[in-house]
Formats: sequence, structure tokens, C-alpha cells
Amino acid sequence: MVNMIFNIGLYHYLILALVLFLIGALGVIISHNVIKILICLEFMLTAVNINFIAFASYNDFVNLDGYVFSIFYVVIGAIEIAIALLIFYLMYKEKHSVDIEAYKELKG
Repeated sequence: MVNMIFNIGLYHYLILALVLFLIGALGVIISHNVIKILICLEFMLTAVNINFIAFASYNDFVNLDGYVFSIFYVVIGAIEIAIALLIFYLMYKEKHSVDIEAYKELKG
């Protein structure tokens, strides 16, 4: 019985990734703060990375494609957040607000 509880399978990782992705998506939709939106986007990226690593470890024991994609995705996510924070900092200097409603003139 105890061994059955601690046996973590692929579905556990997929459920964790789904929960993280839904928290991130809900946070992006609901939040009005730019910093919270960026953090929720990182939650969504983490959920995708969990899926990459889970499928790579359960399906492919020879190739490390899932791990390589995951590392590549982490690097791209770090660059994306750095650029987004720089853009947000420049916008904050002009508007003095972290509320997303203050930046409505940026709509295309």
C-alpha cells in the first residue's frame, strides 16, 4: 500500500503541469498588475518544461531531446522575461503605474 502511494508516474507530472498551466492562464486573465502577469507567464513556461522532461524521461531513454528542449526553453524564457522587465521599466518611468489599464494606448 505504501509503495503504491509513493509510486509517481507520468500522469502525476501531467496533472502537476496542468495545474501550473491553469494557474498561470488564470493569473494572466485576471491580474491587472504587470509583474503578476509576468510571473504567471513563467508558471505557464514551467508547466511546458515539466511536460518536456516528463515525456522525455518516460518515453525516450537514449535521446535527450526533451531535456535539450527544456534547457533551450528556460534560456528563451529568461531572455523573454529580461526584455519584458526592461520594457516595463521604461513604461513605468513614463506612467508611474503598474496597473495594466494605464497602458491602453499600446493596443494595436
